[in-house]
Amino acid sequence: FYVGSAQDLDSRVKAHNDGRGAAHTFKHRPVHLVYSEGSDSETAAVTRERQLKRWSHKKKQALVEGNFRRLKRLSKSRS
Repeated sequence: FYVGSAQDLDSRVKAHNDGRGAAHTFKHRPVHLVYSEGSDSETAAVTRERQLKRWSHKKKQALVEGNFRRLKRLSKSRS
């Protein structure tokens, strides 16, 4: 899953599919928006983006699927 932030999601997805954007999405076109969240500020959006980028693929998948029980289980400390 690619994680990013944008003010206009439709334009951002179009830019990625047109080859303008991250190198990862350039190689994996076409891209499809599978999940989005709103934010009160750009600072909050960037903070959330950084958090999600640290998550595992399994954890992101649980979020996309709305599987909050699995997300909670994946979030528990492994120590």
